[in-house]
Amino acid sequence: MADKEFTILVLNMGSLSMRCAIYKNDKKLFEQQTGFDTLAEKLDDFMELKPILKNMLLKLLSQHNISLESLDIIVSRGGLGKPSPGGAYEIDKEMCDILATGKYGRHPSAMGPLIAHELSVLTGKKSIIIDPPSTDEFEPLARISGTKGIQRKSAFHALNQKAGARKAAKLLQKPYEQLNFIVAHLGGGITIGTHAGGRVIDSTHGLSEGPFSPERAGSLPTLELLDITASEKKIKSALVGKGGLFSYLGTTDAREIEKRISLGDDKAALIFEAMAYQISKDIGAMATVLKGNIDAIILTGSLTKSKLLINWITESISFLGKIFIFPGEDEMLALAQGAIRILNGREEIKLMN
Repeated sequence: MADKEFTILVLNMGSLSMRCAIYKNDKKLFEQQTGFDTLAEKLDDFMELKPILKNMLLKLLSQHNISLESLDIIVSRGGLGKPSPGGAYEIDKEMCDILATGKYGRHPSAMGPLIAHELSVLTGKKSIIIDPPSTDEFEPLARISGTKGIQRKSAFHALNQKAGARKAAKLLQKPYEQLNFIVAHLGGGITIGTHAGGRVIDSTHGLSEGPFSPERAGSLPTLELLDITASEKKIKSALVGKGGLFSYLGTTDAREIEKRISLGDDKAALIFEAMAYQISKDIGAMATVLKGNIDAIILTGSLTKSKLLINWITESISFLGKIFIFPGEDEMLALAQGAIRILNGREEIKLMN
C-alpha cells in the first residue's frame, strides 16, 4: 500500500536567514529564503525578530494558498536545547522555555521551534524537531576539556551532518549504523564530527571551537582573549557573528572573496586558504578518534560550492581515504523525510525530559 500524501511545513532558521518550504511527502512544492542579517543589526536581541518572521511566514503561506488547517505536521530545525541523543522530538512548552531563555546557548535557530510551536497551538497539529544542534552522543573522553569545571559540550550541525552521513551510507550500500565517517559541515558555521556506528561520538562545537568560519572565530589562543577590553556583548559579537572571514575581510561571502583572489588580493587568498587549512587540521584530528578506521570523509554545506576551498581541503586530506562532496546541504529535505517517518509510524516522537 502506498504511503498517504502529507502536507508538511518545514522551517529552518540559520544564523543569517529563515528558510521555509511546503512539501507533499518528499516533493517540494515551494521554498523561500529570507535574509535577516541587516534587520538583526538594528535590534538589541535577535529574538525580537520572531514576530516579524512569523508574520512573513504567514503571508508567504497565504500567497501560495496554503492554509494552516491543511498542514499535517510542522517540522523545524532545532535550537540549542537540552542535550539529548539524535532523533525526532515534540516541540512543547518546556522546550520553548529553554530555547527562549538561552539556557544551553543562544542562536537564531531557536526561533524556528518557537514559531512552529505557536503555529501548532493555533492548529492543533504536531510540531517537531529532527536531530537538533544540541544532539549529544559524545563518549566520556570527548567531554574532557583540560580545565576542571569546564566540560566540552555537543553543539553541532547534527541535522545536516547526519543527513550527509545517511546519503553516503546509501551510496556505500550499507546501513549508517555500520559505518564510520568524518563529516564536515561547511557553512556560516563550521562543525566537524566523528560518526561511529550511527552515533556522533565527538565533534567540534558550532560556536566556540574548531576552524574559523565565515562569521565565527572558532578556537582561539585563550590567554590573548584575556587582553581584550570590551563589553561582554561586543566580545560575543566578535567571536560569533563578526568573527572569522568577516573579521579579516569585512565579508562572509565566499564568492566575493574568490573574486578578490582572482583580482590578485593576496590577503584574501591567505585568509581563505587559512580557513581550509584549519578545516583540514580538524578533519585530521577526528581521524585519530576513529584510529584511522574511516569508511569515508563527507564534505557538505554551502561552502562546498567553492571549488577553490574544496581543492585546498581535498589536497590535504585525500590520504585519509574516500571523500564524498555533497554541495549545499539537505537540511530541508532531511526535515521533511523525518516528518514522513513520524507520520507513517516508522519512527516515534520523543520528549526531552
